[in-house]
Amino acid sequence: MQKSRVTKLHASIPERNRIQGKEFPRQADNIVNVCCDHSVSGIIVRKLTIASVIALSWAASSQAATFSAGIEKSQWYLSSSIFECALTHNIPQYGRAVFYHEAGEALRFYLDTARNPMREGEAALVLEAPRWRPGVGVRDLGYVAVLDKPHPISVDNPKASQMMDSLLEGMMPTFTRRARFNDDTVRVEVSSINFARYYEDYLSCVSGLLPVNFRQVERTAVFFKLDESVLTDQDKRELDKVVLYVKADPSVTAIFVDGHTDSTGRRIYNRRLSKDRAEAVTAYLMDKGVASEKITTRYHGERYPVVQNAGPKNLARNRRATVRLERGTQPPAKEDLLDISMEEEL
Repeated sequence: MQKSRVTKLHASIPERNRIQGKEFPRQADNIVNVCCDHSVSGIIVRKLTIASVIALSWAASSQAATFSAGIEKSQWYLSSSIFECALTHNIPQYGRAVFYHEAGEALRFYLDTARNPMREGEAALVLEAPRWRPGVGVRDLGYVAVLDKPHPISVDNPKASQMMDSLLEGMMPTFTRRARFNDDTVRVEVSSINFARYYEDYLSCVSGLLPVNFRQVERTAVFFKLDESVLTDQDKRELDKVVLYVKADPSVTAIFVDGHTDSTGRRIYNRRLSKDRAEAVTAYLMDKGVASEKITTRYHGERYPVVQNAGPKNLARNRRATVRLERGTQPPAKEDLLDISMEEEL
């Protein structure tokens, strides 16, 4: 598999005096999210969203334990390949914050820690300005689930993209939740220091990702009309994804092509028809440049139906050829003859 390129980013700005692990109470105006202003007798009354209020009250607690890299220790790493792009930020005494974009998938963010200090439930997610930018309001992104897992917090799009955009603006995504074993508050901050320095390289990585990942092409099925073994344009487009991935990933060492029919007709005829279907797929893969020594072609007639051969829709589902990719050199298990359609039924 293509080797990932990893780049380390260092901070150079002096860090202000702060106590690691404990957060001093803040002025409310510096961290609250303003959704609307009303003037009452010359006084500005600010309405706060619920998550911002909770984040504010927890942050103000004298028992708020804060995990943050700070200015001097803020580092970002870019790991890039045609299979995945990752921007990773180390958080001392906590773990890592990761923006992860896999080929064929959308951006997501997750926290990675060996020991989750947060209680299960929901954490408030806000975008805060750093301490050297007083007066900038908090932006509220609502709540995210906290699970008892190595990745206790995972954020999908569009929030993951909003977090990334905020880092470019110098903001600081912050997760706030009650501690796991007591009523103290835990805050995890994602620093924007040095993030922008490698953002363009991250975008270049994303633009070079494959359109699919291994899971998406590991098992592919194409379907045929009654008594036919000709591939349609749609079938070819699906097989083109398989070809593209196989050529890019040298860890794919075996490709199994299996032909099937419905129960219509005599068994000997169905066996021959399933052979034609499997060979049509194999021929297409080879014509597109897939090495023949990687391909094993098999045909099974009307055996191994994915559904009962009752009714036009079920019969159509059984008239198929499947392509299964395998990494490594282990021989296929007997049940591997049951393709993805069968697994869905089970």
